[in-house]
Amino acid sequence: MSQTFKTIAKFQYSAEAQIIKGRLESEGIQVFLSDNITIDTDPLVSNAIGGIKLKVLAQDAMQAQHILATINKYSIDDEGNPIQCPNCNSEAVAMFSTITDFKSFFAFVFGFISGTLPFYSKDKYRCDDCNTEFDIKQ
Repeated sequence: MSQTFKTIAKFQYSAEAQIIKGRLESEGIQVFLSDNITIDTDPLVSNAIGGIKLKVLAQDAMQAQHILATINKYSIDDEGNPIQCPNCNSEAVAMFSTITDFKSFFAFVFGFISGTLPFYSKDKYRCDDCNTEFDIKQ
């Protein structure tokens, strides 16, 4: 039997790929990651080399893609319920970080100049259906 691998997904960070790898392996699918060690060593090259490639045996590709399709990519609250858009009530809401105010811009510039990670960031949510940006109350 052929041991040909097929790339079914690409990820920017190793942690994302490892989570999906674990999910597929729990379903009995053999998984191989390529370029993960390179990106773990230097994360800045991720876009240049095309990210971490998640590969499965060619005969398992359809089953693996079906499993990937069942994984929800949208945000949930602390109780596990989907976050809904206040404008259109859609559950296609994803979290993103943004630099919109002076405090976050100053933290970004300071972090860039000093070579440290940013110590202040503001997370917001964006609806994929109507592009509304909003905060949720804690």
